[in-house]
Amino acid sequence: MSTLRNLAEEHTRLRPADIDHLHRIAGDWQLLSDLSFADLLLWVPVDGDGAFLCVAQVRPTTAPTAYLDDQVGRIVGGPEVAHLEVAHRQGRIWREGDPVWYGDVPARHEAIPVRLRTTDGEAGEVIAVVGRDTNLSTARTPSQLELNYLTTADDLAQMIADGTFPPPRHPGETTSAPRVGDGLVRLDAGGKVTYASPNAQSAYRRLGYASHLVGEDLAALHRRLASDPLEGTDAANGILAALRGEAPPRREIDARGATMLTRALPLMPAGVPIGALVLVRDITEVRRRDRALITKDATIREIHHRVKNNLQTVAALLRLQARRVSMPEARVALEESVRRVASIALVHETLSMSSDEAVEFDGIVDRVASAATEVAATEATVGMRREGSFGVLPAEVATSLVMVLNELLLNAVEHGFPPAAETPAGPTGPGTPAPVAAGPPAPEAAVAEAAGPVEPEVVLSAHRFRKMLHVSVTDNGRGLPPDFDAERSGNLGLQIVRALVTGELRGTIELRDGAKGGTEATLVVPLVRNAPEGRSAG
Repeated sequence: MSTLRNLAEEHTRLRPADIDHLHRIAGDWQLLSDLSFADLLLWVPVDGDGAFLCVAQVRPTTAPTAYLDDQVGRIVGGPEVAHLEVAHRQGRIWREGDPVWYGDVPARHEAIPVRLRTTDGEAGEVIAVVGRDTNLSTARTPSQLELNYLTTADDLAQMIADGTFPPPRHPGETTSAPRVGDGLVRLDAGGKVTYASPNAQSAYRRLGYASHLVGEDLAALHRRLASDPLEGTDAANGILAALRGEAPPRREIDARGATMLTRALPLMPAGVPIGALVLVRDITEVRRRDRALITKDATIREIHHRVKNNLQTVAALLRLQARRVSMPEARVALEESVRRVASIALVHETLSMSSDEAVEFDGIVDRVASAATEVAATEATVGMRREGSFGVLPAEVATSLVMVLNELLLNAVEHGFPPAAETPAGPTGPGTPAPVAAGPPAPEAAVAEAAGPVEPEVVLSAHRFRKMLHVSVTDNGRGLPPDFDAERSGNLGLQIVRALVTGELRGTIELRDGAKGGTEATLVVPLVRNAPEGRSAG
């Protein structure tokens, strides 16, 4: 929740709709603050004691602030809020009174009542007051620009008091908009320009209009300037809608290689349409950068696509070579290389369809797991199950992690569930003890026999905790040999796993017997890429 909502709910009896309206004001009132050259403070009456609570504040970017300290959360009462009381009780803008002093800063007080219009369009009751406090320490004779700013600010202030400002936001519309300093154009009720700030004049010059804007029909000018006739018509219709008292969405105009963002706001103080305010901003450079980023993203996706194709070609060549090799050991080694290359290709295939350097890893690991059960050299039908979610992973993590999981899943299927020709009574491998005479079965074994044979299964689980990814690969197979040492193992797959986990992923890995039999491999991988180096396997 925002501070505004928290304060309003704690100290007032405002309805949710009232608080939402105050949020809309606070989201759009930088415009009024800049036009007024004044701080705006949003005050709500506190129940029962005649005091007011400040729930929001904005400072102008066009003038010095009247307050060095933040006023949000401050509760005041008595003579200090007399102007707020008048505006709240009488429902009118208060502009009387002499300047006041805040330390060494002289300031002028104004108070604007805030209304929320009812569902039938009528002005509702006053729900809050906007204090408009101007720093007078730099007061001087205003220029033409400042006079137009102040006149427009007074019109918008009256619209706040009427409940017609800010206008409703269109679905999907962003809050980004031109600011007052970017460029301001004021129109009369007929749509003719009565004033254009120097920055606004410069923006239109970039579009190809070199003459002065005053006296021009702005809607017709937009139709003439736009490179795309449909775009020009949309921009012109937006201005006409503002003149009718509506609030059109923001529009962009492209002409002569330049782009301008426009926002049209109706001016209708006391319900009388008197014209419109058009804010403009030259966004040519912003759009150029956007196009460059789009081109860069497309290039990166194309690179990933070509890398994927090249990896698939390499895998196909290795597969072709494996068919021509007569030595079983060489054929197995080539087939393992094919699977490793194919798992990396899966990551690049996913990145080629993504707009950023991150991938949804669940789909990738599911495909790798399915392939592991299909190609593993085992006679048993091994079930594969995933628990939890990997989520979205950076490309540099995904590429190494998919190779690690590919090796672990293949090892779990091939070595956890050996062919029937191997002795199922215990683990095999170098250093395995000779069989001993059979004795009475252990209680656990008796229970297992009574329950029937256990279906071979490999479970891959993942979860995130404190910016770390925890992964485990567990099988219910025959378990590790008694003298197994992961660090001294000559298995190439395990060597690859250890090198990738401790090097590229900067994580840890541990291989151990499962609590209920079988083997369990656990990985802990940091998701923050600036993690310290030098982690070793557990």
